[in-house]
Order: sequence, then C-alpha cells, then structure tokens
Amino acid sequence: MDDVVYTDLTSGTGDELVRALSALASPHRLRILAALGEGRRYVSELARQVGISRPLLRVHLNRLETAGLVRGSLEVSEDGKAMRYFEVVPFVLNLNLEQVEASVRTLTLKSVGGDEVDKTGDKTGDTDGNTDGRRSD
Repeated sequence: MDDVVYTDLTSGTGDELVRALSALASPHRLRILAALGEGRRYVSELARQVGISRPLLRVHLNRLETAGLVRGSLEVSEDGKAMRYFEVVPFVLNLNLEQVEASVRTLTLKSVGGDEVDKTGDKTGDTDGNTDGRRSD
C-alpha cells in the first residue's frame, strides 16, 4: 500500500500561503475540492456534480491549480475526445500565529484575487463606498 504524501500548506513562503488561503476562501472552490476528494473527475462531470457551468468551473480550477491544491491532466478517450481530468493534491493546513508571523517575512505579493493589498496585508482602495480610497474605520 502506498503512503500518501501530504503537502503542508504552511511550509512554503508567505506568498504561497496567501495563494492557498485565497483559493480556499470560496464556497465554490470548497465544493470542488470536496467533490475531487471522492476521486478524480473530468471537467464536464465535475461541473454537473457541483452545479456550476464549465467556464466558471475552469476559472475556479485554475485558481486551485495555481495554489497547488489540484492538478490537471489531459487524456484522450477511446472515441478520440480530449478530456481534462482533475484530482486533489493531498494537503494539510495547520495554521498558528507563529507560522503567520514567519510567513509575513517572506511576503512579496501586492494583491491576490483582485484585492489590492498593502504591505500589512490590509485591503486598500474603495472598501466602504469612498471613491477616494480612504477608509472610514
């Protein structure tokens, strides 16, 4: 029996941790991971299973793949159709304050997923309806 090797999402750089956490911060992507946890699926099958369109699924799969949480492979079926299969990359996420502090020292990202982020990790810009980018905390 092969032992499964789990990727520790907290063992990389701060940027890798931000990408992973950002990828996990979506109900659609969590549903996709749960479905793939049952076994690898091709795109059309996975789209039906999670109840979203194939184009939207591809957007979410790309985000998960970029974060290293899933991997895809292209295969040709018996009838000659190209089929893209995806599977989960086994991972573990145990996050504590010390790991967050260590990750911050290696951060270089300015934004993730369309959110502008400053050096402290806070979103910048129009967060509360102000058009001048000021925050009214």
